[in-house]
Amino acid sequence: MTAVLSAPTADTELIVEGMTCGACAARVERTLRKLGDVQASVNYATGRAAVTHGGTVNVDDLMAAIERAGYTARQPEPATRDDEAELAQDLELDGRRLQLVACAALAVPVIVLSMVPAIQFPYWQWTALGLTAPVVLWGALPFHRAALTNLRHATATMDTLVSVGTLAAFLWSVYAMVFGTAGRPGLTHSFDLTLSPSRAPGQIYLEVAAGVTTFVLAGRYLEARARRRSGAALRGLLALAATDARLLVDGREHLVPAERLAVGDTFVVRPGEKVATDGVVVEGSCAVDTAAITGEPAPVDVTAGDDVIGGCVVLGGRLVVRATRVGADTQLARTAALVERAQTGKAAVQRLADRVCGEFVPVVFMLAAATWGFWAGSTAGAGTAFAAATAVLIVACPCALGLATPTALLVGTGRAAQLGVLVTGPAVLESTRRVDTIVLDKTGTVTTGEMNVTAVVPVDGEDRDDVLAVAGALAGTSTHPVAQAVARYAAEQGVDATAEVREVVSLDGLGMQGDIGGSEALLGRPRLLRERGIALPDALEGLLTDAAASGRTTVALAWAGRARAVLVLSDTIRPTSAEAIAELRRLGLEPVLLTGDGEGAARAVADAVGITTVVADALPTDKVELVARLQSQGRVVAMVGDGINDAAALAQADLGIAMGTGTDIAMSAADITLVRADLTAAVDAIRISRRTLTVIKANLAWAFGYNILALPIAAAGMLHPMLAGAAMAASSVLVVTNSLRLAGRRRTA
Repeated sequence: MTAVLSAPTADTELIVEGMTCGACAARVERTLRKLGDVQASVNYATGRAAVTHGGTVNVDDLMAAIERAGYTARQPEPATRDDEAELAQDLELDGRRLQLVACAALAVPVIVLSMVPAIQFPYWQWTALGLTAPVVLWGALPFHRAALTNLRHATATMDTLVSVGTLAAFLWSVYAMVFGTAGRPGLTHSFDLTLSPSRAPGQIYLEVAAGVTTFVLAGRYLEARARRRSGAALRGLLALAATDARLLVDGREHLVPAERLAVGDTFVVRPGEKVATDGVVVEGSCAVDTAAITGEPAPVDVTAGDDVIGGCVVLGGRLVVRATRVGADTQLARTAALVERAQTGKAAVQRLADRVCGEFVPVVFMLAAATWGFWAGSTAGAGTAFAAATAVLIVACPCALGLATPTALLVGTGRAAQLGVLVTGPAVLESTRRVDTIVLDKTGTVTTGEMNVTAVVPVDGEDRDDVLAVAGALAGTSTHPVAQAVARYAAEQGVDATAEVREVVSLDGLGMQGDIGGSEALLGRPRLLRERGIALPDALEGLLTDAAASGRTTVALAWAGRARAVLVLSDTIRPTSAEAIAELRRLGLEPVLLTGDGEGAARAVADAVGITTVVADALPTDKVELVARLQSQGRVVAMVGDGINDAAALAQADLGIAMGTGTDIAMSAADITLVRADLTAAVDAIRISRRTLTVIKANLAWAFGYNILALPIAAAGMLHPMLAGAAMAASSVLVVTNSLRLAGRRRTA
């Protein structure tokens, strides 16, 4: 039997220019899928296409297909700050505004003249015609060009509807004035909200042609401005990157562009400056403001050996930093890339809207033709038939449908990034709505994952500071986490732990020994002392029993053949964990604590933060099995973890949430990454995801409802074409404005 190997696939992102509505996006998708072995998702709001294609289809094929469909395509640059692109977008927005102002200045007199018979002077209609012509022929030129392009490709979009509607109103008016009776002096033209029977050659619709064009231009301008505002979060992230770096070479500083830094380079950061790239502090100590990147409001103290994130601001002091990640590998760049990817994709709730947009325009033309036929066959007259058909064409713009989901995603994912929450894709939003159980890894998630000394209990007659001085000196020679915790605690207590330690020996699994002042000192498990024949007082034995029951770690100290003290250590619970657990419960999620630690340690942490369900002594395979077991019980499970041993469970869960301080493997397996080392970020993730989904549903409900109500009203002759244009523009602006509300949501909202 011959094995059949599947062709390799590639993921490509393209910027598509020239799209004007959701129907355009649907058309580009259909065009790409016709190439075969291609899956495409085109986002109208961001102008991006995410394409998965087989090896037989290359990027050039994709761009050529898009160009054949009447649009242009190019590959985007990596997520970096681009001042020239920003300027180009600003200039485009300024051009739209000038065009809108000019058309409004011409259209307003036409509308007023057409609506107020008392000011209609002889031959006023010819003045209105002169004012309307540049609006329809110049202001609406982008619509006409797009309509011609669509015609060449035998398709139709929203631009086709607007172009046909405005040109029909304008040309009908010219015909009526030149060949009919509408051009004679003394014409009286009144405005009604609904249509009334009229004599076709005596009826003009200049206010429709000028008004609808202006309304649509206003809607397009407001959409463009709102979309630019909705992408502010991503632009803000990119703007955090430092532009320059003080490269340190042979002890001298050289100011160079930040992008020239390489891994291993050493650079200087002065007070008030941004850290040029991710790195580790080599020299200096100070407070660093990480709020813009991690969402953590309080400054973080860093010293030699601590990691710093590129884009953070040094608040005081001078740091010398060695670069560990540069370019696209930095946390800031990866954050921006994740946000872009999330904004480009589509949620499942958008698929129906895309299908409707793709088929909507041809249906509208058929409905307009049917409307014309009905009214023309009645006693209302050709003028009424024309007006009703025009109202149908104009009111049916599918823009609101095309904008409903992507604008909410654009704002919601950007706001989440500002709060230190990175969402990998739109489908994640729908997962958060259904989640009812959240499994929490203990170490590094609910706790800090860092050992800290919680008690020092000397033997009767021993001085606490003397005990700490010896323990700190001996522990300072080891890199073991427990020893480091003891040395750090001694330093924090201000004792002199600088005694010279000689002949240090590491005793695997037991502790360490060394010579201090001519006496042998031992620091390690109580078992180490017992094996050396050194007895602990009964009072300390009781302490060991209590500590073991509560899951705490104990180390014993002895020198000169006598036990001197017991130090108790524990993994520190994050200060906000209890608050976060309470908030998760209020959101309807049942928390489960999952850990590889013993029952005593797990139960102590669970009791402290308010968790009732605990699973202890769990291996990595046990974690996966627990998630699967909960799912088999009908629960929708979210998993929060940070370690390599959590990766499989994160992938198994319906919603995987990784702590950003954890391993890359855990983050790659998760759906959401929390940049902030704080469990309240998980609460923010659930809240803003659900809120974004709510806004999407509200947008879609309005967009569908508007068209369902407006089309029959227009076809029934109960909606003037100019009002139809205003309603169409207002619907798109309303959808975008509703999405922008997400940008102002507070963390606790």
